[in-house]
Amino acid sequence: MIKSRFSEFAEADAPIWRIIFIGVIALAMALGIGRFAFTPLLPLMLRDGNISASVGAQWATANYAGYLIGALIASRFSGNPVFGLRLGLMGVAVTTLPFGWIQGSYMPLEGAVLRTAAGAFSAWVLVCASSWCLVELARRGSTHLGAWVYTGVGLGIALTGLFAWLGGGQAAKALWLELGLLSSAGALFVWLGLPSARTNSRSTASESSSPPTSTEPRHLALVLCYGTSGFGYIVPATFLPAMAWQRVSDPLLFGLTWPLFGLAAALSVAAAARWLAAWPRRHVWALAQGTMAMGTALPLVTQALWSLAISAILVGGTFMVATMAGLQLAREQSPNNPTPLLSRMTVAFATGQIAGPLLILALGPAGAAWGDALFWANAQASALLAATAAWLWSGASPSTSTWRPSR
Repeated sequence: MIKSRFSEFAEADAPIWRIIFIGVIALAMALGIGRFAFTPLLPLMLRDGNISASVGAQWATANYAGYLIGALIASRFSGNPVFGLRLGLMGVAVTTLPFGWIQGSYMPLEGAVLRTAAGAFSAWVLVCASSWCLVELARRGSTHLGAWVYTGVGLGIALTGLFAWLGGGQAAKALWLELGLLSSAGALFVWLGLPSARTNSRSTASESSSPPTSTEPRHLALVLCYGTSGFGYIVPATFLPAMAWQRVSDPLLFGLTWPLFGLAAALSVAAAARWLAAWPRRHVWALAQGTMAMGTALPLVTQALWSLAISAILVGGTFMVATMAGLQLAREQSPNNPTPLLSRMTVAFATGQIAGPLLILALGPAGAAWGDALFWANAQASALLAATAAWLWSGASPSTSTWRPSR
């Protein structure tokens, strides 16, 4: 009965809004939970004494490393992104549930392994969901609607933030278990809604037969800019709630930074999809990158709670717009088989994410040095984001990088 209700997803004329909806759910589960649930739960785990600050940094780095590994492997799903999407979502659920039991400084290795695997599965979902959804929308002449898929990341982040905010009185282990059950339900929904292997093999036959995408100079520059986005957003994305927790211990106050981050991400992508449809993709990307630079620079001036909240809005409201515009630009430049280029860009993004926490660890992860490390990491991120934003803006080409909604 349930399977029959979802079987229409396998049809070539499946409604466009359903393709978008399944992409939103997939990204919300994989990125909102598999990648980013650790951020709002970190201060709660520190509060409960289940984890030390150094182990938390190691687990965060392990997740970024897993994301890099997953991005390196994701291109193997170019011939069957539906399979990679299903496998990735199932993996996110399987690696989230055990944190209801496995966490604490007495199990650092087990936690690191789980976070590594969760990062890899999340990368698979981002690459495969982007590939499948954008190709399916393009086949229906609705490429301009692809931006709506990426609202799922912000919605997922806001959802996990609300879990941590409203459920802050619970033990962190209970929240992990609840998020694990939620990710399992989301994975089941997407699994049933995706087309069958037979249908998918027909729809991707022409795509998989295309020659592999080479890394041209123009692609290399975009890959580097995309990697800068990963480096730029990761410090506030990882440490904003913990920085707020140092200033106020009430989870109803410090916990607000992460729902604001996610809500800003979802609303900004929706706004870009609605009002920036006629802009060159590189202009959209440059605007997001430049605004993100202001968000990372604000804590350099003051780390009052109000400034951290504004930083969360500025960074959260732009990092997914940059992601959306970058991946759509990759889809435009490799229309027949975008998965390899999407994978390379995700590798660069993951590399930037790893560089941020590693830089903080190198500069000093504990005590007064921790604040100094955050300062210098944010300063470098702001400079790189501003420089790449200027380059992207100056190199935009309306003839090749503009959405043209079908009429």
